[in-house]
Parts: sequence; C-alpha cells; structure tokens
Amino acid sequence: MWHGSPRGSCALRRTPSSRRRRCSTRGKPFHAHEVFEDAWKSGPDEERALWRGLAQLAVGLTHAARGNVTGGARLLRRGAGGVEEWVSVSGRERPYGMDLVGVAAWARGLGDEVERGGGTVDARARAPRLRGTS
Repeated sequence: MWHGSPRGSCALRRTPSSRRRRCSTRGKPFHAHEVFEDAWKSGPDEERALWRGLAQLAVGLTHAARGNVTGGARLLRRGAGGVEEWVSVSGRERPYGMDLVGVAAWARGLGDEVERGGGTVDARARAPRLRGTS
C-alpha cells in the first residue's frame, strides 16, 4: 500500500487515485503519507476524510517501522477508524477499487501486533497492497 518514492515522483498531477497507485509500487510509507495528505488537502470535499484516514495509516506504519510502538499503534487505529467512518458515511467500500474494509482490518491487526511485540516492523514487507482504478 505505502510503496512510494520521493514526493516529486509520486505526485503525478492527476487524481489522488493515480498518485496513490504510483506510490503503492515501491514500499515507502512516509512518502505515501505525503501523497495521501496532498489528496486530503486538495481533493474533493467528500473524499477528504478518506485520504486523511489513509495518511494516518501510512504515518502509523512509518512510526511502527521506526520503533515508535505507541505512536505507530495509535495512528494505525486512528486511521482505521477514520477509513471505517468514511465508508459508513459515504456507503462506498471500494472507492477507486481499494478494499477499505480490508485495509482497516489490516491496520487494526498491525496496531495490536506492534503493541504486543514492541519492536519495529518491516514497512515494505508489511504494507498492504491497494488496488485501484482511475
């Protein structure tokens, strides 16, 4: 999911979905967070909460990969809650082909695992894959 390269090559000046897909091929959650944050702040009003939730998930994974157990788990859960709330309000479970229910479950599970284990996680290996359509 959070597979990306530096912001300049991720932000394709297209839809948030196409930028996200570009970043979801390389395994860098912090850079994916920047793309999601850009979509959150500049995208359609009705999608802002979605992109904010995904940005929180990406930065949560970043914190977990850096060994910040508390911050990582907290942001993974906050992002999952935001994504779940967006699905509930919008009625859209698969915008742009993304499995948001699956992503939220992944985030909650990883948050629990990070807290139990207390160590770092391999962001590239643990990132979910988003599938999208333009």
